[in-house]
Amino acid sequence: MARDAPSLDSFGPGGFRVSGVWRPGSLLIVSDVAAPWPVRRLDEATPDSLYPVFAAGAREVEFLLLGTGAVNGLPPKALRDLLQKGGIGLEYMDTAAASRMYNVLTAQGRRLACALIAM
Repeated sequence: MARDAPSLDSFGPGGFRVSGVWRPGSLLIVSDVAAPWPVRRLDEATPDSLYPVFAAGAREVEFLLLGTGAVNGLPPKALRDLLQKGGIGLEYMDTAAASRMYNVLTAQGRRLACALIAM
């Protein structure tokens, strides 16, 4: 990886393998730190739930890669609006696709945050 970003090794029912360690539940990666994310459904992805992304700001986070769960869905409007206002882009797709995309983007040195809803 171009940065010191954790690797997303695999995903499966109920969690993710991050840098060799199984992490149950949803996952938030900001500033190259992976942490549990207490979101189980897309409608729970609120600005408050993503406070670390907003705290890091647009200088640290070019865009948020959002894994929306088993199926792709439109993130809540309040979240989309606040990201836009903060100058942080948004790319969203189902969690399987976002999980595969994460390592590619970090290898390119992209400044991203990644929020993945466990399937």
